[in-house]
Amino acid sequence: MAEGNHYKNKQEPVIVRLDESAVSEAKSILFQAYRHEPTFQYLFDHKRPGYEQRVRATIRELIGLYFELRQDAIGVMVEDTLVAVAFIGGPDLRLNLADQFSWRLRMVLTAGFSSTRRYMNYHEQIKQMLPDARTHQLPLMGVHPKYQNRGFGRLLLEQVEQFCADNPRGTGLILDTGSSRYLQFYESLGFRILGKIQLGQFEDHVLFRDVNPVSSQASSA
Repeated sequence: MAEGNHYKNKQEPVIVRLDESAVSEAKSILFQAYRHEPTFQYLFDHKRPGYEQRVRATIRELIGLYFELRQDAIGVMVEDTLVAVAFIGGPDLRLNLADQFSWRLRMVLTAGFSSTRRYMNYHEQIKQMLPDARTHQLPLMGVHPKYQNRGFGRLLLEQVEQFCADNPRGTGLILDTGSSRYLQFYESLGFRILGKIQLGQFEDHVLFRDVNPVSSQASSA
């Protein structure tokens, strides 16, 4: 399913790199993590029938797109169970969803035209806030609800930051949240607000944190 470090104590969480064999588990984790999030509820119209189907379809198509583009994904495993995942858009990725014809077609057929258009507009607004073209993006990250409040989200994000720091071409990490609870969590880890996106009656926050490449840290030491 995934490649990871060997470990002696199976109680300890282990960071693993994910491949396409982990898609089913990753989809389940992200669906549970996102379906109650205000951002997804607005983008995919939770008041209209079929909301959960649209969320599942969007997560499935986004995961497929990021694997197709050979982007990296990591996760946290506990006792052979994948409990958290993160998909990382590399600094060399200049993703324009409008150019992804096959992805757009699949999205329209499964999530619907309105939801696809809303998501594409939302994605474009985030892109316009990038402080640097060499920025890593974190479009999908989630911890399964059964394993939340146990430090796995913090562990995963720390590993994402380390992963970004190991890439000499990247200078920072950008993510977003529509939840005030997660906003406080990200700010406690050094993220700052770049801007806000108005989604109906609430605001989605776009956050950024400098991630200095290891090579730069070594040269300045």
